[in-house]
Amino acid sequence: MNTRRNTISSGAEYHRVLAGETRQIGRGILAIVLLLGGLFLGSIVLVAAATALDGAIGTDGGPEYSPLIHAAGLASVGFLIPWSMLIQRWLYGVKGPSLHSVISRFRFDILGRAVVLILPVWIVFLAVSYSSAPLPEGTTWPNTDVLWFILASLLLTPLQAAGEEYGYRGLVFRVAGGWARGPRAGLIVGILVSSVVFAVIHFSTDVWLNVHYLIFAVATALITWRTGGLEVAIVLHAGINTLVFVIDAALRQDFSALTDRSAGVGDVLMILGPAIVVVLATVVVWILTRRTGPALTPSPLDPHGAGNPAQLGTDVPPAPAARAEKSAAGMN
Repeated sequence: MNTRRNTISSGAEYHRVLAGETRQIGRGILAIVLLLGGLFLGSIVLVAAATALDGAIGTDGGPEYSPLIHAAGLASVGFLIPWSMLIQRWLYGVKGPSLHSVISRFRFDILGRAVVLILPVWIVFLAVSYSSAPLPEGTTWPNTDVLWFILASLLLTPLQAAGEEYGYRGLVFRVAGGWARGPRAGLIVGILVSSVVFAVIHFSTDVWLNVHYLIFAVATALITWRTGGLEVAIVLHAGINTLVFVIDAALRQDFSALTDRSAGVGDVLMILGPAIVVVLATVVVWILTRRTGPALTPSPLDPHGAGNPAQLGTDVPPAPAARAEKSAAGMN
């Protein structure tokens, strides 16, 4: 299956790393099918194991939902991180760590700055949301189960959110981004395909929830493209998911309500706050990278110059080789 070398062209934008001389649409569809198949299989296996273990030890965290099942569901999505890397390596011959960023490593400095800037915004938004709307009656979870729910949410929700980012804004975005001839068209195709897949995989029949998924997916794809990596998108995703789970567990809210995506459960007010946050984050990232443009893969002679535009707030021009590649791409 592997027809690619284990090298990445210098000056490539994040979504064009897998682009080749041919569009490889069939290979890309196979990659997406394998990604989703792995997600479903991992979920079935881990949740079944958690259910069996619950029965064996006689625990029950609520109506058909326990801390073990909660942890299994989160961990199964986190499995997409290594699975996405394996699919990329097998089908495209590109090493898995390149999914982190254009410099093939996870940039903890960018992650840290994103946490400082984004997490307080999510906290304020959720504080207003929970205090302004009446909450349904809490469950009868015992205190020990509440603590286990909180612990599982704190430890595994960031992994779950990162798994979705590596799968959809990472692998699917790159796969579809290589289906067009040029970077601009590839960006549009990559955003459309990855966003639709992200929305569809949530199996919602509610119009407003699907609008929410699409807004979030488009915004995080744009952020990934501009920063050249998944760090900021992970913080946006993990921040709200983790806080919601922890708050709901502390308030003994029924977690099964969070999985209700049937028609009529959403409305415009429900999605307005998160939409504003992700759109503002996208605007901020765009402003901070306005002079450098999207981060590019570095050249062998300048291993930092092309990748550093992802350093938010640092206006460092791309390396000469990267600028030449961008100029040529603009003519496509």
